[in-house]
Amino acid sequence: MNSLPPPGLPPLPAPDPRLRDIVLDYPDMHALVAGLVLPGDASMPVKSALETSRELIRHSYFRYEFATVAVTHSLFALEQVLAGCLAVGGSLQELTERAVDAGLLSAGCAAALDRARLLRDRLGQGGVTSAALHPAGAVDLVRAVFDAVHELLGPSSAAEATVASLWEEHRRVPFPPSFRGVEVEGVELILLDADVAGLVQRELDGGLDGEGVAVLWACLAALDKVVPLIDEEYCACYFARLAMLARLVTARYTPPAT
Repeated sequence: MNSLPPPGLPPLPAPDPRLRDIVLDYPDMHALVAGLVLPGDASMPVKSALETSRELIRHSYFRYEFATVAVTHSLFALEQVLAGCLAVGGSLQELTERAVDAGLLSAGCAAALDRARLLRDRLGQGGVTSAALHPAGAVDLVRAVFDAVHELLGPSSAAEATVASLWEEHRRVPFPPSFRGVEVEGVELILLDADVAGLVQRELDGGLDGEGVAVLWACLAALDKVVPLIDEEYCACYFARLAMLARLVTARYTPPAT
């Protein structure tokens, strides 16, 4: 039997060999992006940009460079939402700073967004290539954009949609080995990680009491203090993800504005 494809049809795409140490097969890419949940109350252009970014990461299984492109594309959505919320124009850096000053974004969230913005700038200036990020690193940066959009449009929807999937992802990644026993601004990182992990698990098991919520708020304040000061990429992404977990859970206990 002739197993060649019919004349005129292109061959099926092959997996990019650079991903062989990241995922086993294409279905693993679905799990990698499962926590990137589109905000239901965003405009269609914003949803389109975010969904395209998510799909670029998924399809980086076939072309590694798509992962870095996903990060830069996601920033289109962020700029649109920031400009709409603030009703002003400006660069992405200026808009992010204004959002922090206005209390619309946390400092920890802004620090994660800065890493995505700096990557885009370096790419535009020729400082890095489109192969700068592996897909797992791209997921962390694109998630920062997704989370910022959720935070700007309404944190409660993000909390309900992503806590469980984000927690499962966090459990699968190892603590940064070179940061065991390290303190940042008097905060021991491994203890902070353990405290937040325990509280998130209690929330998923049935909910936090008042004392647990208070402790989680204190942990979130500590995370927002230390995340901008961590200059190692993996560790910064690890604790930025932990901060978002804490933020999503505390959002469930924040009374609505009146």
